[in-house]
Amino acid sequence: MRCRLWLSFGFAAVFLAVAPMALAQSTGAGDTPATTAVPDASMSDWDSVTVEQASPPPNASGAIANEFEDWAVAVIAGDWRSSQGVPIAAFENSRRDLNAAFQRAGFDAANITALSLAPNADGSSLGSQRAFAAIEAVARRATAGCLLYFTSHGSPAGIVFGPEGMIGPPYMDRLIDSWCGTRPTVVIVSACFSGVFVPALAQTNRMVMTAARRDRSSFGCSEDDTYPYFDACVLESLDHAVDFLGLSQRTTACVNRREREGGLRPPSEPQTYVGAQMQTLLPFLRFASP
Repeated sequence: MRCRLWLSFGFAAVFLAVAPMALAQSTGAGDTPATTAVPDASMSDWDSVTVEQASPPPNASGAIANEFEDWAVAVIAGDWRSSQGVPIAAFENSRRDLNAAFQRAGFDAANITALSLAPNADGSSLGSQRAFAAIEAVARRATAGCLLYFTSHGSPAGIVFGPEGMIGPPYMDRLIDSWCGTRPTVVIVSACFSGVFVPALAQTNRMVMTAARRDRSSFGCSEDDTYPYFDACVLESLDHAVDFLGLSQRTTACVNRREREGGLRPPSEPQTYVGAQMQTLLPFLRFASP
């Protein structure tokens, strides 16, 4: 049931200083088979995160678009194997069903790209560069905001991103800057040890949800699992949450319950960071009614 790492790493614990609307959050995906690193996949050495104080809405009238129609969405399944290298369906199932769930929540299907990095039957695969190009294309087309969801195995160094290797926190930060810039951005990383991404990705215009603390595994990436626990809880919560803040709360509660009921320890302790601009904006951005 637990994801087991093939590699061992040394790392220091991080203590996150989160703002009032930042909540300790979510849980989910995986661990890391040994792979060759994608360039710049090193881990951030930050020890803490300070969240800026919220400022008034940028619009003088306070009116903010109450929809996600012009948001770019990318859902990426970065791995397709268990920690033993056996093919599994959990990440692919998440990619497929999160795509549909985000459409129900009000995101336009034309602005969603759902990518699998699993190899094809002939051994070919999408590859990281073509995946990056697909995300960039949808971000150019839909410019109001970005939602990026990565589900994969993880380690203290980052997440598995296809056969080629891993993506670490600093590299992901630069990618997101190039795709989304200063627009409102929600980044969700569903993987073991995914809390390592919070310090590097923390920006005033971002909300970051991770499936686990930087020093904890998450659960649900074996051959018997339909989804990683975190992804299953996001799917369960999306049909009831009003907005991303509610999604974070519901997902965390769901993960905590499932881990408790399964006697799974130590708990994954998902994390959430909410930047100052997002603290002001998110309450006005509501999901479509179920």
